[in-house]
Amino acid sequence: MGLALLLPTPALADALVDNVNGVTMDKDGRPIQFTGLLMSPDGKVTRLLKRGDKRPEKLDWRSDMKGKTLLPGFVDGHGHLMDLGFRALALDLSDTKTLAEATAKIAAYAKANPERKWILGGGWNQEVWGLGRFPTAADLDAVLGDRPVWLARADGHAGWANTAAMKAAGVTARSVSPAGGRIEKSGPGANAAPSGVFVDAAQGLIEKALPQPLPMDRNNAFLKAQSILLSYGITATADMGTSLDDWLAYRRMGDLGAMRVRVMSYASSVDTAVQIAGRGPTPWLYGDKLRLGGVKLYADGALGSRGAWLKAPYSDAPKERGLGFMAEDVIRNLMSRASLEGFQVAVHAIGDKANLQALDAIEAMSDTYKGDRRWRIEHAQIVDPADLPRFGKYGTIASMQPVHQTSDRTMAEARLGPARLAGAYAWRSMLTNGAKLAFGSDYPVESPDPFAGWAAAFTRMDAAGQPFGGWRPEEAITREQAWWAFTQGAAYAGFAEDKFGRLATGQRADFIIVDRDPLLASPSDLRATKVQETWVGGEKVWERK
Repeated sequence: MGLALLLPTPALADALVDNVNGVTMDKDGRPIQFTGLLMSPDGKVTRLLKRGDKRPEKLDWRSDMKGKTLLPGFVDGHGHLMDLGFRALALDLSDTKTLAEATAKIAAYAKANPERKWILGGGWNQEVWGLGRFPTAADLDAVLGDRPVWLARADGHAGWANTAAMKAAGVTARSVSPAGGRIEKSGPGANAAPSGVFVDAAQGLIEKALPQPLPMDRNNAFLKAQSILLSYGITATADMGTSLDDWLAYRRMGDLGAMRVRVMSYASSVDTAVQIAGRGPTPWLYGDKLRLGGVKLYADGALGSRGAWLKAPYSDAPKERGLGFMAEDVIRNLMSRASLEGFQVAVHAIGDKANLQALDAIEAMSDTYKGDRRWRIEHAQIVDPADLPRFGKYGTIASMQPVHQTSDRTMAEARLGPARLAGAYAWRSMLTNGAKLAFGSDYPVESPDPFAGWAAAFTRMDAAGQPFGGWRPEEAITREQAWWAFTQGAAYAGFAEDKFGRLATGQRADFIIVDRDPLLASPSDLRATKVQETWVGGEKVWERK
């Protein structure tokens, strides 16, 4: 017995996923084809095998994929993990096409859930409804007046309340719009009653009264979101705006061994980052599944709610320029505090004025904070062409979402007018000016489907093929550039390019099996791609039934 204990323990053999139409990219974005993927017991890629390469004889296991297409898992560069789960478990209005359809769905949901003291949900978009205005409390009161209702706009930058919700929150005609927010009014004058829509920071006036989710609710929301992401082939994601409660949910899931998707976390504030991580980013936890590495800041709101901060007035609302959330000294102080502790900084900036403020702050910070900082600007949707060259400086990353262009196209034309569209959703200009592109979806604002975003990026057309030839097609990028941005680009933006984002020796074996070759598919066929299996760290974690 004692002698047996002294004998060397045999090394675990590798595993092989074989007989695949495998495609990945090298560091420079060139496609690489292979027919077998060899993995180590710790879930890393050992070697890519080509046709004719000898297969190892000793293996822990081998899976024959019978010629199916294998790709690296997608990395979503900008999403909201817990929001995705909560939205999926609550009232979802994202599929409604009219106000009447939405109110009917709200009434049906309330009737089916009589035990809920508040009716919560989101996904509405007055632009999709063709309403020509924001919805009102009166619209909700007509179908549900006895219980408070609070519904987030699709972009999360506005909320819609009924009269019962405003009463529960103590909001009256005397309530004042907070800095960085706007209470929509039912008429002119300071004493007009709130109409029921609260933009950006004004949402807090209602949200303070909402019932808070229990830890069990957060666990369920995480598991739901994780399942959705894995079903779309997303094996890693940036989580933009992680709260302390979110982080505790991730840790519970990690401790229970229930975390499958990889999460690059960006705290909702500098204080939250320090509270979670202390001095600087956390290490990678749970086998490279979770790391808090940065801080998310907001420079402005969103275009749909006219909260995006513009240099000139909105074309369709000449008295409005949007909402700047922070004065110059405030944003620079917060960026400095985060950088001093070693956290990466990601700044939400949609309007051209907000992007200018973020670029100015990055330039000012770069004099003090040297090295590989990878400053991030999230969305970068509307940029003055004069400011585009600045994205290539100081290692700035343009973290953008191609599906926003196809969803926002007609709205952007109305909000800005044709003269200010030259720097809108300008992906090719970003690359031309030396910026790194990181693509994502901004789920649950949009569907997390990466194939829809991939197709939009090189066609500038929506699912219906509109507009023919693409919207401002000069800003389209190549199919391969878009794929890189949805994999290696998004991983690089989170300081994770040595962990995942492509399939190469030493990388985590995160891959998907799909029903077609995306490099050969037409744009419409690419959008129709279905994920058959999702693997993370060499383990199958999702399969289409």
